[in-house]
Amino acid sequence: MARLNEHYDKLVAGYLFPEINKRVRAFAEKYPGRKLYRLGIGNTTEPIPPSIIRGLEKAVNDLAFRETYTGYGDELGEKPLRESIAQIYRERGVILELDEIFVSDGAKPDIGNIQSIFALDNRIAVQDPTYPVYVDTNVIAGRTGGYNKEESKYDGIVYMKCTVENDFFAPPPNEHVDILYLCSPNNPTGAVATREQLSNFISYALEHKAVIIFDAAYSAFIRDPQYPHSIYELENARACAIEINSFSKIAGFTGVRLGWTVVPKTLVLEDGVVGKANALWQRRQTTFFNGASIIAQKGGVAALTGEGRRECALLADYYLENASIIKRSLERKGLSVYGGTNAPYLWVKTPGSISSWDFFEKLLNESSVVVTPGVGFGPSGEGFVRFSAFGHREDILEAVESIEKNLKL
Repeated sequence: MARLNEHYDKLVAGYLFPEINKRVRAFAEKYPGRKLYRLGIGNTTEPIPPSIIRGLEKAVNDLAFRETYTGYGDELGEKPLRESIAQIYRERGVILELDEIFVSDGAKPDIGNIQSIFALDNRIAVQDPTYPVYVDTNVIAGRTGGYNKEESKYDGIVYMKCTVENDFFAPPPNEHVDILYLCSPNNPTGAVATREQLSNFISYALEHKAVIIFDAAYSAFIRDPQYPHSIYELENARACAIEINSFSKIAGFTGVRLGWTVVPKTLVLEDGVVGKANALWQRRQTTFFNGASIIAQKGGVAALTGEGRRECALLADYYLENASIIKRSLERKGLSVYGGTNAPYLWVKTPGSISSWDFFEKLLNESSVVVTPGVGFGPSGEGFVRFSAFGHREDILEAVESIEKNLKL
């Protein structure tokens, strides 16, 4: 008899966005004439820049003619795109070989799939709060125990508590783990890791023969030069880190789908075989994946030209200005606001002892603003909500005006 994967039944975090949608629908039915301001989801809203559109259009048009038609592409990614990605790293002093760069259909799939090259008895650690995909995919794989309702966490996972006191970037754990998930700039807190903080994790990983999965999907929003955009800017990172990145926020490709993962050949695991992790990921991709869309990849090449990068920087600046508008407004209301400077997310402390969900309801009912309850990102998220800066400027301005006028604190 065929059996289903029982580990799916352990999942509880999946309730977060369906529950938000349920409450928002109830609000809309009760107040049909009130405009809703959705500042909770990390989905881009502004058009893809012109030079990138031209690249996408050319790729589509090329498929209409025998002379330029292409079928399957390189499973690891088209060479021009991987060369463009390698150039971005070279500008930061990082030298990568092309077969260390794997182009994909986005960072989220790679985050979920990368754990498949590791043994099930590996112990993982995540920042708390954290992007739920790091946790959920390991739960589904069977790498964790059940969900502990009393502690709001999964047994078998080490939660690295991120707090105001440690600037929302916890130090390495005091116990042994095998895989550490780091995100900088962080989703949901907006915190950016310093060189010293990342160096501490690299030292830990080398000592414990552990691997860092470094999510750099929001690195395009870093404006302060003191912060690294890539973990490979740090010494010895190539020996212990895998880096994942995305065009979703760089170029507005949330719906187009394009990303990449770097698995250095110098990454050495406990078995000591140099290059084996790279070979396993290549085998995984060539077995399960036929490569990212040729059309999307041509758009990616356009995004990494000089013109494309200038346009993408302006796009990121637009969202950062949104974040600044939200931050200033919330601080005028007397709220404690973190992030939103080198990241598109703002991590906001709920007033008094109000819970995340109660403050969600308060913002919704009094200001018609939808945010994300922090507790949905992990136990340390209780007492916070996440604001997203992705949105049309006019909606952002109306939303903060509604908060300033209507939110009762």
